[in-house]
Amino acid sequence: GRARRGAEPGPAAGSQPLPAEGADTKTYLWARYHEMKKLVYGKGRLRALGLPRVCNLLNPAAIYANNEISLGDVEIYGFDYDYTLAQYSNLLHSMIFNTARDILIEQFKYPEGLGKYDYIPGFAIRGLHYDVQKSLLMKIDAFHYVQLGTAYRGLKPVPDEEVIELYGGTQHIPLYQMSDFYGKGPSLKQFMDIFSLPEMTLLSSVIDYFITHGIEFDQVHLYKDISDAIRDVHVKGVMYKWIEKDLEQYILHGDEIYAVLNRLVNHKKKLFLITNSPFSFVDKGMKHMVGKNWRDLFDMVIVQADKPNFFTDRRKPFRKLDDKGSLQWDKINQLEKGKIYKEGNLFDFLRLTGWRGSKVLYFGDHLYSDLADLMLRHGWRTGAIVPELETEIRIINTEQYMHSLTWQQALTGLLERMQMYQDAESKQVLLEWMKERQEIRSLTKNLFNPQFGSIFRTFHNPTYFSRRLVRFSDIYMASISCLLNYDVNFTFYPRRTPLQHEAPLWMDQLCTGCMKTPFLEEMVHIR
Repeated sequence: GRARRGAEPGPAAGSQPLPAEGADTKTYLWARYHEMKKLVYGKGRLRALGLPRVCNLLNPAAIYANNEISLGDVEIYGFDYDYTLAQYSNLLHSMIFNTARDILIEQFKYPEGLGKYDYIPGFAIRGLHYDVQKSLLMKIDAFHYVQLGTAYRGLKPVPDEEVIELYGGTQHIPLYQMSDFYGKGPSLKQFMDIFSLPEMTLLSSVIDYFITHGIEFDQVHLYKDISDAIRDVHVKGVMYKWIEKDLEQYILHGDEIYAVLNRLVNHKKKLFLITNSPFSFVDKGMKHMVGKNWRDLFDMVIVQADKPNFFTDRRKPFRKLDDKGSLQWDKINQLEKGKIYKEGNLFDFLRLTGWRGSKVLYFGDHLYSDLADLMLRHGWRTGAIVPELETEIRIINTEQYMHSLTWQQALTGLLERMQMYQDAESKQVLLEWMKERQEIRSLTKNLFNPQFGSIFRTFHNPTYFSRRLVRFSDIYMASISCLLNYDVNFTFYPRRTPLQHEAPLWMDQLCTGCMKTPFLEEMVHIR
């Protein structure tokens, strides 16, 4: 028939022949399984197939492209400050957690027993969603499905069956419940910045305390109280004071920031800074990293910008600060080099500078507050700073990860190709394979984070975070210092990753040299 046109199906080279009618399919299935396992785990076989060459080529200091971009076309570089120019040590997370916890106890009159909870490094990851009404912290994929095994109420996992029941018999979260453009939906909140790690851990700790002690609580009030306590740590300047007192302890890789900025200026690039942090805080940090004359490198500096409103709201005019950080009352008709400005809005910024379109490249760590509007509404090029990338790539480069992923893919291919065998014994074999596949997926997930896995993957699908990363950034990297590894005229080309219809072969077919169209012979009976 039509399905067979252009192909002459036959057994794959090096594989077991298809079982004759009435033959023992169970034996055939296990033969295929062991043949595949030998190919994956046999001495030197992966190297012979070229697979480990992918391993260890992933460089944590590389820049990765979602969209083609030539730095030679970029004339103006813009930067956020926190977690973009200034990278902070993890000690800061403990301080934020402890201070917000104490605010809950002392000001919001939460139980004193919460004082026994300490920050748990590595409990949460960025990009998680929190369902306020259900008190669930969970990871969601790009298709709005909850990754089973990653839903937590408090500090304890919620059984998969309960998660499915809570969402009406499905893992899917309807679009209307999902977070809005800025990650703040009606019932689901998405935690997108690195500062949210202590907030998620505090939220989980407080819920754990209430559940453990049988204390009823209102989910909405609890979420708001914790959000307010975390906000107070930032808004009231407590966090700024810690960092200013010990810049050496809190700020990482400062010397590399000077190298990046100085090189750009030497190549006649214009630089600007837009941050939500106050001037005195930014000034001390930049003097520590870059030197007392750091402002000479920038054409303009904008502080307390109130992003993302800075990018969408036209109402706030710019205000000038003097060298001591005091407000001036002048009407701003131009933005002068070396001056410090407060608040303002992007529309006035564009009008006064003329810096539009793809000649501008802006870097930030928050996909929504820093990058989304600039890319989608104003056509700027954008770079996402993702510090977690360094750790994740080091894990991907390990032998354990490579073997686990390769075998998982091979086993998945076997499951798909062998599912036409539906006798009782074959079904049992397939069930065993499915169980093994699930165990491997869990082990692979745990390599990144025991609770939530990778920030980029929910098993095989991209995460909701990944989807936004690809949508809102032209390039992404672990830190700004990665720019030092590239020429200022370098062009980044995204890899052509295959679409599903462009990559029909599974690992078991590639390994055995089978280059025919999948299912052509095995599934002809259903056509």
